[in-house]
This record gives sequence, structure tokens and C-alpha cells, in this order.
Amino acid sequence: MGKTYWEAFKEAGISRREFLKFATYITGIMGLAPSMVPKVVHALETKERIPVLWLHGLECTGCTESFIRSNAPYASDILLNVISLEYDDTLAAASGILYEENGQMKRAGLNSHAHKIAEEYKGKYILLVEGGVPLGNDGRYCIVAGNPYVEELLHYAENAAAIVTTGTCSSWGGIQAAKPNPTKSVSAVEVIGGKPIIRVPGCPPIPEVLTGVILHVALFGIPPVDEMGRPKQFFGNRIHDTCYRRPFFNAGQFVEKPDDDAAKKGWCLYKIGCRGPTTYASCGNLRWYGGISYPIQSGAPCIGCAEKNFWDNGPFYERQKGIVLPNIEVNADKVGVVAAGVTAAALAAHAVAAGIRHMNKKDDEH
Repeated sequence: MGKTYWEAFKEAGISRREFLKFATYITGIMGLAPSMVPKVVHALETKERIPVLWLHGLECTGCTESFIRSNAPYASDILLNVISLEYDDTLAAASGILYEENGQMKRAGLNSHAHKIAEEYKGKYILLVEGGVPLGNDGRYCIVAGNPYVEELLHYAENAAAIVTTGTCSSWGGIQAAKPNPTKSVSAVEVIGGKPIIRVPGCPPIPEVLTGVILHVALFGIPPVDEMGRPKQFFGNRIHDTCYRRPFFNAGQFVEKPDDDAAKKGWCLYKIGCRGPTTYASCGNLRWYGGISYPIQSGAPCIGCAEKNFWDNGPFYERQKGIVLPNIEVNADKVGVVAAGVTAAALAAHAVAAGIRHMNKKDDEH
């Protein structure tokens, strides 16, 4: 910290040309217009790197695993040059007591590094939250460095400039909040009040979505969000709207079973439970692993993992109710039959008309 982004890049041996390419690229990742590139460059040149504290509650670490596989830009560029990651027990080199004494606030009064950051950069740091928050049994279902996780979360949320919930667990409660929810788990949003919170749901979220949100907060503050707190540039469309199988939906061509001929032809997966028509996410356009694929492309119907309570909105792989089907288009064979019929009718009409004209001509001659 204390360095601008450009200074950090120079120290890392990155040329000015590569720096400008990076600025251009992240402008697109943040969902900004090309005309914003000069402003992005200026922000990278003048703003100091922002400190980040990353907390983990009840979760599987899948969101972190997803994030470190980002390649647009690389997660290493974000962690080493763009932000100053001050605490993350998953990505730390040390572990156990050695790490916690250096990083985690202790109720016994240990003035740890993470505590210092929270005090020194009061109102200026980003708090990334991964995992649900168990409230049952006084929060003892999730203990971090000897303290209930809910206490740690509230402490670091108090002075954060912005809070980003990464993944469905921190955004909506997650699998552990599924019925009957024995640990009384809730989302971080339900615990923290009075703070700007950006929800980045997904199980896990697409890595480039999280990097784009982090970049926007670091350079320009809170991005535009919808009524649920989700960034509009990544959650403004349904998967259905950007799905390459959408033409098959419009044509009424559906997979009936996962292994039928229609599945092999790549037809629409709606009838076997695809939740693309009701799920807001960027899977259809950003995709995964550098844009290579996503569940629907691999033949699996979307289970709506970015939506609230998706774990209880089953059963999976059964057709959703209430989805209005389009006016079904005819297939190529039917079009051919219809066209042939129209042609035959036209020829017949032409023949009749020609016969009538011929008869009229004979009458005129007589």
C-alpha cells in the first residue's frame, strides 16, 4: 500500500505498453464503454492500491478456487498489482497459530496485522466475504481463531468502505441454509446492516465477474446494482437471453431425456429442468475457463445456482412451471412440405386461371 497501481506495475517490470493494454482490457471487464479507457488509465496512475480483507465462513472454498483461475486478467495480477490482499486464510502461505497471530484479530487484545489495517484504513478497505453465517448455538458452528465467525464478520464490516459477498453462500445463505437448516445459517447480507453490500452470487461465481467487481470498487467505487444488490453489468440478463440454444427453444425443439437424439443435436434443455429462463448470470456470454464452456454447453441444464434459495427450488432436472413457450416455429421439413403445398396450389390456381382465359378467348372468337 502507499503505491499507485502504475507504480506497482512498474516495480513488477511491466512496460507502459502492457500497462495500457491491461487498462484497456479491464475497462471491458468492468462493463464500461471504450471511451472510459482514459479515465481507467488515470485512476490506475493516481489511486493507491486498496487494502482487502477476505473472510471465510461456512463454505467449501469453491469461490476462492474459482477466483484464482481468473485469466482476464490473471488472479496474480489482481492480488499482486491491483489490490493489497492483507488477510485471507485460504491463500496464505502460513497456517494455524503462526498465521492467525499475524493476521486475525484476537479478542484477547492482540493487535494483529488485520486489526491494524482495519484501524489504519478505517472506511477505506474492501471486505470480501465468502461463506454463510451460522447463527445457531451462539455462532459456534463456525469458529475462526477461537471466535465465532459472526463476531469477526461484524467487527471487520463495521469500518469497511464496501462489502462484496462472493458466492451464493454469503449472498443468499448457501447449501447449509437449505431446509431444515440445523445451523441457522443466513447470508452475510442479513447479518450486516447499514453498509453498501455488493452481491456476487454463483456456486461458484465466474472468476472474471468477481475480478470485474473488485476492479470497479477499487477504481471507481460501487458499481451500478439492481434491487438485490447485484452488479448490473454481470447480472442484468438471464442466461436464457444469451444462450446459444435459444433458437431451439424458439423453434420448439427440446431435449426430452439427457441421452436422446435431441440432446446429441444440442437442442434446448428447458424440458429437462433448465433454469436459464429465470436465472440472472453471465454464464452464457462470459462462460468459464477463459470462455471455453459452461454447464449448458456441456449438456447439463442450468440449476440456477446464482439465484436465491436455488437449493430448495427443486427438484432439479424437472421442467419449470410457468414459463411461457413461444409461438412454435416449424422445422425445415415442415417448411418444405408447406412450400410444396403452396407451390402446388399456386400451379393449380394458375392452371384454372389459364383454362378460364382460354375458354373466354374461344367465346370471343365465336
